[in-house]
Amino acid sequence: MEEEDTHNVETELEDDPHYNPPPEKSIDDILAADKEDASLQQYKATLLGSAAAGTGAVVVDENDPRKVIVKALALVVEGREDVTMDLTEDLSVIKTKKFVIKEGIKFRIRIDFIVQREIVHGLKYVQKTYRAGINVDKMTHMVGSYAPKLDLYSTLTPMEDAPSGMMKRGTYSVGSVFTDDDKTEHLKWEWSIEIKKDWD
Repeated sequence: MEEEDTHNVETELEDDPHYNPPPEKSIDDILAADKEDASLQQYKATLLGSAAAGTGAVVVDENDPRKVIVKALALVVEGREDVTMDLTEDLSVIKTKKFVIKEGIKFRIRIDFIVQREIVHGLKYVQKTYRAGINVDKMTHMVGSYAPKLDLYSTLTPMEDAPSGMMKRGTYSVGSVFTDDDKTEHLKWEWSIEIKKDWD
């Protein structure tokens, strides 16, 4: 097995000069706007759930001040059970986690997360992959804007092809960040992928 590189993975976003995020609005601001439009108010109520019903801010974990709690990352391969990584563990523990992938297969990444307290705008998942300290791939997956609710949200990245061939087998370091339009890093973590000739 190739020894995993322990370099500092840099996962900063490269700004798109043509993109201007919308101004952030609180739930109260959104509910107060367009009160004369009954259909729009009903639509907001559907989106905002209990917050729109006046039952107060949705708080899933009182001890966690974040608006977004990233719960898990899963490897999704058609015909196989999803393999899940718990992202609520300590970052040093997560860094030791590894997904084993058969070379050449098609796979996706699923991220499970909770939104609480306030609406979050322009969520995005950024992933950089390194081998022997060299950046070999970068993916930016636009997730979207979400209202707080008690239920878990999930997002799936586009399909990817795992590297194939003897020279591509080995361990790849991955740096991931779940961020938003305000550049708030809701979670930034490191993990790894091992490409093998076949599944374990």
